[in-house]
Amino acid sequence: MEVKSITKAKAKAKEEAQANLDIWKYALGFTPMAIVKCAIELQIPDVLESHGGAMTLLELSTALGCSPPILHRIMRYLSHRGFFKRVPTSQEDSSSISYEQTTLSRMLMTNSENSMASLVMLESSHVMLGPWHNLRARALTNGASAFVSANGEELWKYASENPAHSKLINDGLACRARVDILAIIDQYPEAFKGIGSLVDVGGGDGTSLHTLVKACPWIRGINFDLPHVTSMAPQYVGIEHVGGDMFESVPKADAALLMSVLHDWNDEECIDILRNCLEAIPKDTGKVIIAEAVIEEGENENELYSDVRLALDMVMLAHTETGKERTSKEWGYVVKAAGFSRYKVKLIEAIPAVIEAYP
Repeated sequence: MEVKSITKAKAKAKEEAQANLDIWKYALGFTPMAIVKCAIELQIPDVLESHGGAMTLLELSTALGCSPPILHRIMRYLSHRGFFKRVPTSQEDSSSISYEQTTLSRMLMTNSENSMASLVMLESSHVMLGPWHNLRARALTNGASAFVSANGEELWKYASENPAHSKLINDGLACRARVDILAIIDQYPEAFKGIGSLVDVGGGDGTSLHTLVKACPWIRGINFDLPHVTSMAPQYVGIEHVGGDMFESVPKADAALLMSVLHDWNDEECIDILRNCLEAIPKDTGKVIIAEAVIEEGENENELYSDVRLALDMVMLAHTETGKERTSKEWGYVVKAAGFSRYKVKLIEAIPAVIEAYP
């Protein structure tokens, strides 16, 4: 009994020590986002890359116009988090320390192919951070929208009236869309086999469709979004931009693609969108491809991307009126209710799964 008591006491002490450490992560949880945003705004990764991927602190501070002591502290933190590689020096002077790019830091470059800088800038903007302070009110019965409470209007109306934030949204979502579509192309190319024309519903600035058409040049792409979004979209070979409202109708094509769109809306709204997609595709050969997170509960909830998916569900809670990430069962409900005869879910090693719905 005494041995068991000692073992139990040690286990409890270890658990408490870990809890004391973990709570600091939440108390200072804003820090990584704020410092990464600072790095993007200062263009640290871009400047390093333009100088061969490595610079001393003194060279970097001179190029950036920064205070060497302050930049030293920022780079020390970012290096600790894996964004840069700190190259030691035998000299005691910190200004002679060198910093090198890493795979992670290159994702903060403004013009790199796999940049996620715009997504960081979107989520760290004042407009998107404000709603997080209103989650208590959102959680209460009949609670007000967290986004409306912070910004006076719901997200999409706010974006339509504020071009600068609309661009921030389009650029940020384009980052994620590019990553997601590349994962699907790489891991489940069969999804696009035999498709001659495809309409990307809620396709933003056309980034994901452009990436897809480059990989699958036999596809004729239709990028469909609100007029104020498509009017600002760049021109791409093989892609037609069409402005409209997915709640009214969807351009006709062999197949429709919905990437991170339906999670913004409640079940009835999703059903309306999917019904319009169903009307836009051929009844015998058409399909709708839904690329969305699928929340896994129970034994699979610790899967590699599960924490990201659950965090995205909290983003929906903060930024949308009724949006949410869904479980497989919840996705099955909206697909069936929209009138599709069958569907299948393909899980891939990425944030989204691929749900194929057939007439």
